[in-house]
Amino acid sequence: MLAQKPTLAAHESLEIHEAINFKTLCLAKSKLMQGLVFDQELKDLMQKDVRQYMQAIADLQALYGKAEFEAPVPEFRPTPILN
Repeated sequence: MLAQKPTLAAHESLEIHEAINFKTLCLAKSKLMQGLVFDQELKDLMQKDVRQYMQAIADLQALYGKAEFEAPVPEFRPTPILN
């Protein structure tokens, strides 16, 4: 009997995608704020924060790779309703 590869449900994939987006925003903010900080101890803490965010993003991306679904792409785009 073949073992099934573990996969994620659509809602799980969406939640991981949202977590990746959130961690990416936090990472960007931490990196930007480092330029405004002059205290070395605080800079070191912020650098540690950046490393942790990068690791968390890598871990989440590995999980996201287990998503095995595809959204159907329509052949034609619908006409937008403007009024």
